[in-house]
Amino acid sequence: MEQAPASGAQTLLETLVQAGVTTCFGNPGTSEVHFIHGLDAVPAMRCVLALAENVATGAADGFARMSGATAATLLHCGPGLANGLANLHNARKARTSIVNIVGDQAQFHGYLDPPLASNAEAFAQTVSNWTRRSNSSLTVGADAAAAIAQARFGGGAIATLILPSDVCWGTGGPIAISPPAPPRNVVGEDAIKAARDLLCGSKRTAIILGDDALNERCLRLAHAVGAKSGARVLAHSFIRRVERGGDRLAIGRVPYAVAPARAMFADIEAIVLVGAGRPVFAFAGPDGLSGPEAEGTQFIALGSPGDDVEAALDMLCNRLGAEPEGTNAMPRAAGHREVAKGPITPDAFGQSLAALLPHDAIVVDEGISFGRSVFAATQHAPRHDWLQLTGGAIGCGMPLAIGAAIAAPRRRVITLQADGSGLYSVQALWTQARERLDVTTIVFSNRSYEILFNETRRMGLTPGASAERMFSLDDPAMDWVKLANGFGVEAASAASMEELNDLLASALTRSGPFLIELLLGPRRS
Repeated sequence: MEQAPASGAQTLLETLVQAGVTTCFGNPGTSEVHFIHGLDAVPAMRCVLALAENVATGAADGFARMSGATAATLLHCGPGLANGLANLHNARKARTSIVNIVGDQAQFHGYLDPPLASNAEAFAQTVSNWTRRSNSSLTVGADAAAAIAQARFGGGAIATLILPSDVCWGTGGPIAISPPAPPRNVVGEDAIKAARDLLCGSKRTAIILGDDALNERCLRLAHAVGAKSGARVLAHSFIRRVERGGDRLAIGRVPYAVAPARAMFADIEAIVLVGAGRPVFAFAGPDGLSGPEAEGTQFIALGSPGDDVEAALDMLCNRLGAEPEGTNAMPRAAGHREVAKGPITPDAFGQSLAALLPHDAIVVDEGISFGRSVFAATQHAPRHDWLQLTGGAIGCGMPLAIGAAIAAPRRRVITLQADGSGLYSVQALWTQARERLDVTTIVFSNRSYEILFNETRRMGLTPGASAERMFSLDDPAMDWVKLANGFGVEAASAASMEELNDLLASALTRSGPFLIELLLGPRRS
């Protein structure tokens, strides 16, 4: 008979590892020391230290997006979980598979209301699809197996297991086996027929692809449907991960900004949503508009997020007589293969990035205002994956890059990072240095919350002196080179495209992390 693990913490670790959950991102405290101690007995679990919980949760998101596996986090009590909620919110919007392990007070101690006592369940439920408090070291294995199963449901979800410290130090119970992930839901024949009938009709149509339809094969299928029906094919606005560049078929996305999004759909009468929700603006304004579509636009859903949309697209191609393999002849973006020179502009930056991007790189995009046009400019770059801010909670870029680099250690990661949002999780640089990750971070240093100037104007307001001061990050100005150096990352600044080109070309060939501060002038005229 197999001997039970020595402690509840070891039972938990063995259950995670046997289910293939072998990478954990954590910022532990006293309640988690028995978990950390158990790592010596379970060497298959890799635990990556972060200096802040929001770095740990963002890194778990990036790891799961790139690996396709379930990631784990280790967080210290309810307040530690609360510190990581912003990037768990982004992960929930991306439908990322994460198991949160949240330490808590010993059960005989918590009712005395010690300093870190809190309603951890209430914090967890704001971002979790499933939450449970483990009550015994003898059943913690079963609890962990249930959490893993829930995190894998529907292609990805967030499960949170709250672990009192006495459950960790108590006598270990049996290791539990988590069931395999259930198959994705099949899209019904009625939905496929409705989409076919719509696309074969006389209406001007568009197809919007959700995250599960943004792999290489789904893009080929969707483009074949578009070529056959005349429908415009787009990705949704907030992308978990898309495979693009090289010989892959290009895909545009629904614009974030209201005016170009409205213009894009002005003549569209019907939209097929392929595993996607209806397009919605990040914020409503006084104009009362919530989405880009024209009044009276018809929507048809070809599957929900998490469904088997690849099979649905395949069947839709068959019903339409579309030929996916024939899309090889479809035109692709004819972009520049030379770097840009002169002043730094979004278009110039996109041209240089497309020219210098290594084959099979991973781009993490939290470029916000300056970086918004870079997605289109890099359609013709070498093959790469593109990860994006999904839930609008800024501070995800550098943490996502940690997880992506650990999930794909032989691939270069390039982070496009707005300066204001980068400050939310700047501690991520330390973990990049500690783990010696091949991450190149490019900070768009305009020293302002530029997006708020843009949003103020969209609302029909003129920024005054108070707005200028509240949105400015220039008094005092931050020095990203010194910030990076302080966390153990080499860095340099660039004030022209020539300087950027030289720094980026060098950084992409060296081992370990490097940060480039891209010095941008004011752009508020």
